[in-house]
Amino acid sequence: MTIVPARFLTPQRLLWASVVVALITITLKTLAWYITDSVGLLSDALESLVNLAGAIFALLMVTIAKRPADEDHPYGHHKAEYFSSGFEGILIVAAAMGIIWAAGLRFVQPQPIESVGWGLTLAVASSALNGLLAWVMFGAAREHRSVALNADARHLVTDVWTSVGVVVGIAAVGVTGWLWLDPLVAVGVALNILREGFHLMWQSSQGLMDEAVEPDVLVEIEKILADFAHHTIRFDHITTRRSGQRRFVDLHMHMPASWSLGRAAAVRTSVEQALMSAVPGLRATIQLLPSDVEAHFGDPRDLL
Repeated sequence: MTIVPARFLTPQRLLWASVVVALITITLKTLAWYITDSVGLLSDALESLVNLAGAIFALLMVTIAKRPADEDHPYGHHKAEYFSSGFEGILIVAAAMGIIWAAGLRFVQPQPIESVGWGLTLAVASSALNGLLAWVMFGAAREHRSVALNADARHLVTDVWTSVGVVVGIAAVGVTGWLWLDPLVAVGVALNILREGFHLMWQSSQGLMDEAVEPDVLVEIEKILADFAHHTIRFDHITTRRSGQRRFVDLHMHMPASWSLGRAAAVRTSVEQALMSAVPGLRATIQLLPSDVEAHFGDPRDLL
């Protein structure tokens, strides 16, 4: 539960906040790297730079996704958010490669870490900012069903874990004097964010390929249809897909051929309204068919 009402936590406002926080954390982490010369803190600063680029691109995609449907895009622009998720995944993978490269050089030429206390303080402060913003963004992402907002929040969480790993590594170097721990932690951080990057890219690809709605949403749809189904009405060929904040369901509704068009249309309207009221962001399309007519002969789904 957040202190600020959900209606004020729009994706655009939160992504602007992400841009501002990214600029602050880049400044703090770059300063921490400069005074310590830690490759771990350098990797942390690079991750925050990726955060900034990702937040800016996500803001652009969310703005495009809000555009109304037009002649060229009759279903709207909601899928633009998936491009944001995929782009952030690519940026994360690129940052991980850069971190591994920098860590490899430091393995070959170890360098002492200076001003450990100040470096840790700056890293912890920037991590706290990212953690707080990610917590707020996850709640808003659920509220607005925003793919871009969720991706940016997940990216911020990887940044938090990056900072945690770096802080542990630098503290260990300070205690043991083992300089190789610094690049080793950087490699571990890189592998962690690499996993998150591939996850976001996979999530984006599934959304662009019209992935079905979530299992709990499908259960809710089937529950509503069950409330309307009886010996004179049945439903089949239920197909769903997701598109950013929108969800779509297409199905056939069979009813007696003796019913008037007006009566059949009235029942269909009731079903559509019930579905769209039960599932936020759902758009339902129902094709009316007589009880003894099947749209696809021989289709296994006709037996359901």
